[in-house]
Amino acid sequence: MLAYRFAFLFLALQLLSCEQDTQSSTSAPTTAAENTPRTNTELAIYKDASQPVADRIADLIGRMTTEEKVAQLTAVWADKHKMETEDYAFDPTKAEQVIPHGIGHLTRPSERSGSGEPGRSGAETVTYVNAVQKWLVEKTRLGIPALVHEESLHGLTAKDATSWGQPISIAATFNRRLTRRLYEVAGRQAASRGTHVVLAPVVDVARDPRWGRVEETLGEDPYLAGEIGLQAVLGFQGDNDRWNEGEVFATLKHMAGHGEPEGGNNIGPAHISERTLREVFLYPFRYIVQNGNVRNIMASYNEVNGIPSHANGWMLNDVLRGEWGYEGAVLSDYFAVRELHDRHAVAENLKQAAIRAIRSGVDLELPDREAFPYLVEAVNSGQLDEAILDRAVGRILKQKFDRGLFENPYVDPDGALSNTEADDELVRRAGTESMILLKNEGVLPLAEGLTVAVVGPNADRVLLGGYSGEPAHFVTVREGMEAHAAATNGAVIYSEGTRLTEPGSWYKDPVVAVSEADDRKRIAKAVKDVASADVIVLALGGNELTSREAWAESHLGDRPSLEMVGTQNELIDALAELDIPIIGLVFGGRPLNISNLTDKADAVFQCFYLGQETGHSIADVVYGTVSPSGKLPISLPRSAGHLPAYYNYKPTARRGYLMDEVSALFPFGYGMSYTNFTFSEPRLGTEQIMTNGNTTVTVEVTNTGKVTGQEVVQLYIRDDYSTVTRPVKELRGFEKVTLAPGETRQVTFELGYDQLNYLNGNMEYLVEPGTFQIMVGNSSRDADLQRTVLTVIDQAAR
Repeated sequence: MLAYRFAFLFLALQLLSCEQDTQSSTSAPTTAAENTPRTNTELAIYKDASQPVADRIADLIGRMTTEEKVAQLTAVWADKHKMETEDYAFDPTKAEQVIPHGIGHLTRPSERSGSGEPGRSGAETVTYVNAVQKWLVEKTRLGIPALVHEESLHGLTAKDATSWGQPISIAATFNRRLTRRLYEVAGRQAASRGTHVVLAPVVDVARDPRWGRVEETLGEDPYLAGEIGLQAVLGFQGDNDRWNEGEVFATLKHMAGHGEPEGGNNIGPAHISERTLREVFLYPFRYIVQNGNVRNIMASYNEVNGIPSHANGWMLNDVLRGEWGYEGAVLSDYFAVRELHDRHAVAENLKQAAIRAIRSGVDLELPDREAFPYLVEAVNSGQLDEAILDRAVGRILKQKFDRGLFENPYVDPDGALSNTEADDELVRRAGTESMILLKNEGVLPLAEGLTVAVVGPNADRVLLGGYSGEPAHFVTVREGMEAHAAATNGAVIYSEGTRLTEPGSWYKDPVVAVSEADDRKRIAKAVKDVASADVIVLALGGNELTSREAWAESHLGDRPSLEMVGTQNELIDALAELDIPIIGLVFGGRPLNISNLTDKADAVFQCFYLGQETGHSIADVVYGTVSPSGKLPISLPRSAGHLPAYYNYKPTARRGYLMDEVSALFPFGYGMSYTNFTFSEPRLGTEQIMTNGNTTVTVEVTNTGKVTGQEVVQLYIRDDYSTVTRPVKELRGFEKVTLAPGETRQVTFELGYDQLNYLNGNMEYLVEPGTFQIMVGNSSRDADLQRTVLTVIDQAAR
């Protein structure tokens, strides 16, 4: 860090001797020729890979014009089609007009048409990226390659890439190693196609299930989001600071407070105290910054207490960089700098928006060049200190040097990776571990050879959710059940039953409701179709149209209700009259009110989204090849009127409702198995520690059932008495173990500062003396937890 600062001091001294005095104080930008302190690049330090990166950065910035610097802080997306031929091939002659000074990022080249849907094959993407890089390296003055970014929320968002379940489903696995393996797949595929940066993972804490982006998150708990989010980052980037083949730079999204918007409306204001902001919404970011060397962070669209995140210097400069020591880049969300002007109304024009954003710590404007080009004028007129511009440029250039782009900007088209059979097996396994069994009255696992009716709006539908690519295949519930039945002398009857919406696309605006009259005809047909079945598998819930990112008033995705869309409850009622066992599968991106289903079905799974192997994962679990092991990463409320429903509430919350239940229908951490597990009383390594001390808590877990299963051992704490109110319980550890029948496993957790600290009345992190409830079990529900008491003694009192 010292060398890095010295390099910039050296750079500043160099800049003083440059031809800055020739820049007019008017708004007219200078040309490249007027502001070029050094032009000889043959012996340039920045081209010498043996030189320290800080020196290379300083040398290169010292050679750049203001226009070239600003270009490095912008990206090209829609405008990239202005430098293409009619068949979307790169056209160098057009590029001279579009990006004459180079570019910082190339946005989502896997797309062909610019409609938001991927289209290029892996090899085609590499050919396109190589052509752009060749032009930048050979035809721009300084030869600076571009960073290429893609979406990779649940697999690379591209043609023939691997697509697993939405992040909310991966969080349900509570499996760190599995998470890392999945995101390693995405990293390899992205890197092989010329990508350097992925805009993932999302570590927003989701506290309002009306919000349409819940599926993109890792649930309601900050500790779980930090742990699973860290594994995603390590999967993308590896364990060390070096870039290795098959790795890409991750981006944490969205900082901060995005997951509890006013009214559940995407981008709505976040009315959050500094304490809650730090302890809940900023916790995953801080944890991953301090443990994962993440290279990029994306600011959030929303405002926090009146300050839009893209204009929040306290959050992005003081906290992120000052307190946490973050040295990476801060990226804007798409069009969010512009929205400081035309949505938040905190900037009178785009130039003011750009100045405020970069001063507040935003380094790069995505996805296109809208506001940041005005920074040339702002620097030339003295409205923006050029040192602020240089600092941001240095952060972007550092990634290019660290990635080795100046030495090797090209990728082999023959090496572009697509989905493999091994990837299928991994996604299939992840799907089984994501399925959360909420109820089972003895119907599961199913016996072989039965006639199974597969019914419902999600029974024979591609279910990927948002930010999805074009996987080479998708196995529907119907297809998976049919494949299993064909191999085991069973039979499958299919009937649609009802629909959620008319056909549409997550990317496109219209969402058209179905005719209830037509639906009721489908329900009547389904009742007749399945009358001879031994069991009904009923696939319900939501889809990518009923829960999605509401990125514009013409493209909405939030709902004021958690009721299931359309006539789904009518379908449940009609099938229940047949007196045939029902197994409910609830898909979609967020919690729904499934009380009617849980009342009338014999077994119920919360599935969210399970990925391209959905049907195979369902069959594996329903027939007992795999015992379910998923746990709820977000509480399932009884209705929208029961919000908020998160488990880690304060002691004065949830007092009760008149003539209604106040608790969640199913709490955070809950999930059943086909076997049974018992927990011993937790044992402390020592029952008393000092405020700066540590100990352990150990519990024995035994599989007392008849089949092998996986259990998630969960550690919760509660500070009995504190100077500032604390939640009734907080997750502070978890471990997923596999146990054969009769097997016992000892699980040990650390207890110390990291687990016990909180922000006191002076907003200082510390451990207070007193007693702590230490709770270990298999859900956040009190009935599922064993307890002991840890006493913490004030060190000063000793």
